[in-house]
Amino acid sequence: MASKITLDFLKKLEKNNNREWFADNKSEYEKALAEIKTLFNDVYLQMQTHDQFDKMKIFRIYRDVRFSKNKLPYKNNFGGGFHRVKPQLRGGCYLQIQPGNNFMAAGFWNPEKEDLLRIRKEFEMDDTEIRAIISNKKFKSVWGVLEGEELKTSPKGFDKEHPAIDLLRKKQYIFSHKFTDNEVLSKDFPKTVSDNFKVMRPFYDYMSDVLTTDLNGVSLLIE
Repeated sequence: MASKITLDFLKKLEKNNNREWFADNKSEYEKALAEIKTLFNDVYLQMQTHDQFDKMKIFRIYRDVRFSKNKLPYKNNFGGGFHRVKPQLRGGCYLQIQPGNNFMAAGFWNPEKEDLLRIRKEFEMDDTEIRAIISNKKFKSVWGVLEGEELKTSPKGFDKEHPAIDLLRKKQYIFSHKFTDNEVLSKDFPKTVSDNFKVMRPFYDYMSDVLTTDLNGVSLLIE
């Protein structure tokens, strides 16, 4: 679990985002990073009890400022990703720890062109199953509503009057869930993250099935 050490370090970093301060407080950073590694590993182990993940990655706190207008050298958060086993299983989870802005996100942030077309083709043919999943009461209580960038009109080759046009316009299929600082500090936090991801499973299982079959339901995976 994380402690106030981690959150306090991030609060100080937000006010002192420069290399001199960071160098002077490197020991605090290392303590916070050790806590985060333990926390993310605990989350990973919890989620492995009900799903299959091939890796967990904690992102570096150092920002790449070469092509950014924001020249602050450090992120004000710790973030990391959990990735399900490909190609059979699609999707994953992003977890961010930042005072006042803790959240987890799931879905498809930047689907490949071929995957996006396949998803749209599925929704064009039949959108009943996906709507049942994302409108489920428990699902909505955890993950809210579908987010993500979308086109202003219909994608090329799709009817702008199609009943599923709201789904077809989407370029991203994203869900998020926020946490308070107190929730992050709770000893049950890893289990809470894991339980939330478990609620996402019907969405990912459906999408995995879509993205590993053709429109006739024939598997695209090499046996």
